[in-house]
Amino acid sequence: MKLVYVFDAYCGWSHGFSATLREVVARHPGLPVEVISGGLFTGPRRVPIREFGHVQGANAQIAELTGAEFGEAYERLIADGSFVMDSEAAARGVAALRRTAPDRAPELAAAVQHAFYVDGLSLSEASTYRTVAEAAGFDTDAVVSAFQDPEASYAAAEDFHRAAELGVSGFPTLLAVDGDAVTSLARGHATADEVDQRLAALATA
Repeated sequence: MKLVYVFDAYCGWSHGFSATLREVVARHPGLPVEVISGGLFTGPRRVPIREFGHVQGANAQIAELTGAEFGEAYERLIADGSFVMDSEAAARGVAALRRTAPDRAPELAAAVQHAFYVDGLSLSEASTYRTVAEAAGFDTDAVVSAFQDPEASYAAAEDFHRAAELGVSGFPTLLAVDGDAVTSLARGHATADEVDQRLAALATA
């Protein structure tokens, strides 16, 4: 069995789920975790952030419920309103980092979200992945090269396809996958204790 975490780097609820995922991973060190980008802002949804009027209210709710931090630099992006969230570019960045260290994918997904939601960095810019890679102790040039490589676009498209194949339409979603059996452990929000209870129920089923 493995865990499959389907998230979007530009999804505030995914940012809020980072602490839960970190705790779940820490409690189950032997359990593999696959991280997939879901593709929330693609095609006609790639528009200035001001088009999504619910963002600030949702962020306040996320912060209250999960304790997630939303930094001043990010708040300035919201206030300006012209920033365009592009989930395909973010998925390419996640794929580039994931390729460097697949076993650290959950940690790297959280780091990418921190770069946006706390530091206000664009997930469409190679420099953002250079920053994340440097903090992670990676070869920064290799990560930037992987982000810019056409292979990253294929990896992003494959992620979106896999998310759809798994029937995931909301982010974040945490699944337990055992062969052909797919069980939802969390969708939107859950505590690590709640995820553990669902994992325990699976083990005794």
